[in-house]
Amino acid sequence: MKLLAVTNFQGTYRFLSNFSPSPISLAGLEFPTIEHAYQSAKTLDSAWRQFTDPQLTPGQAKRLGRSLVLRPDWEDVKLTVMEDLLRMKFKHPDLKQKLLNTGDALLIEGNNWGDTFWGAVDIEKDGSWTGENHLGRLLMKIRGELK
Repeated sequence: MKLLAVTNFQGTYRFLSNFSPSPISLAGLEFPTIEHAYQSAKTLDSAWRQFTDPQLTPGQAKRLGRSLVLRPDWEDVKLTVMEDLLRMKFKHPDLKQKLLNTGDALLIEGNNWGDTFWGAVDIEKDGSWTGENHLGRLLMKIRGELK
């Protein structure tokens, strides 16, 4: 049976989540997840970058990232930063194979917390997703390039 869509980055598909373990190096620092690295990339202040250290859970790093002084070009570069981090993550052979194993399935970072930039929300609970789904789109782009 062909997989048509992945709409929840949990369980079997947890590896697609930015919260899943995937060591990343950025600016000379090691981070245990994409979420940690992404939050640290939001600022040019080295003290804040160190603050989102690998001992924090991904959720803690995300919460702390909301209080950062954003770099002036953040809105212009955030998609490129995420794409670069995802490329690093999926260079790992096991993760690369898992991504490839999703075939041609639509990847939707479905959520119930209202993130319609990185993901999408099924407000009506009928499969009519609303959102830009940038994370899912970047994952599908990288998967296509890896094929």
